[in-house]
Amino acid sequence: MSLPFFLPLLITGVTGVPGYSVFKYLHAKYPKHVTAIRPVRYWPLRDEGIIPLDIEDRKGLVRLMKQKNFKSVLNGAGSCALKSCEMNSVLAYRVNVQSVLNVLEMMGDQEIRLIHLSTDLVFPGKPSGLYTEESPLSPVTMYGKTMALAEEIIMLRYPSAAIFRISLPMGISVNGHAGAIDWILSRFKKNNPATLYFDELRSPFYCEDFNKIVELTLGEKIRGIYHLGSHRHLSLYQIGQIVNKVGGYAPHLLKGCMRKEAGPMPPRAGNVTMSNRKLIEALGVDPFRKWPYLDYHVPDGDQWHYDRPDHMVFHPEMIHKYLYNIPVKCQ
Repeated sequence: MSLPFFLPLLITGVTGVPGYSVFKYLHAKYPKHVTAIRPVRYWPLRDEGIIPLDIEDRKGLVRLMKQKNFKSVLNGAGSCALKSCEMNSVLAYRVNVQSVLNVLEMMGDQEIRLIHLSTDLVFPGKPSGLYTEESPLSPVTMYGKTMALAEEIIMLRYPSAAIFRISLPMGISVNGHAGAIDWILSRFKKNNPATLYFDELRSPFYCEDFNKIVELTLGEKIRGIYHLGSHRHLSLYQIGQIVNKVGGYAPHLLKGCMRKEAGPMPPRAGNVTMSNRKLIEALGVDPFRKWPYLDYHVPDGDQWHYDRPDHMVFHPEMIHKYLYNIPVKCQ
């Protein structure tokens, strides 16, 4: 069987939810042809195909490129730690902008397929949401500002790249407490409260759909900026309700508040939901399933998670069955 032309592939940012998910998916299909790099200090991550190499190590990146002769790169390196980025703008620049410059330097003048992951937080939020790719950027956080700058650099220096502004990837994290689901679970598992916002809305998506979108895009010549989020838009509080109820955790552990009640640090965006129409048209197929997949897992009120019907099962195992993954019988 002949291999796809985009192999071998390099994935950066494997410690993040989307990077780890797409690495596991593509490495399983092409085990000798997909490589990921992770920070040297992140020693617990030792899967086959993952190399300890810091994104700051420019010479190391160049050596790896000469060794592997990559035909494509999925760049998911960066930090979405809002408070850390806000408190240290130098750090934010280094991890979110300099990393992009290092990847471009590694690629040199070779013709390499590049997909770069950006964020919906390049937008400030507006009452109606549903930003399009043409909407003006006005990030309210240092994280969003550095990600917007990274987008600009790529568009100027490597216009053949595809840039995905992603919302919340609903998948498993390497460390067990990164990502939307795992952070919430890390609170509930320890019987600690989780406070989430009523007025920050996102476009969460299943990592299974993300994996297939990346694979399709690697094989196509689409270029430019695209919004990657599912058709269902939810507040962070609603996401917390879903995790709380489906997992069978104590309802009182979930707290809700408005953004302005949480204080100024870090700043929070509002409704940053995005239209995915441009990406669907470019791919020629609609790859998105709504998260959560089942309509009866969608809250219909602020107290929805307190209602636990006897005929339904609420247990941590249900998180994996319905929220990390699309239900098997529905695929």
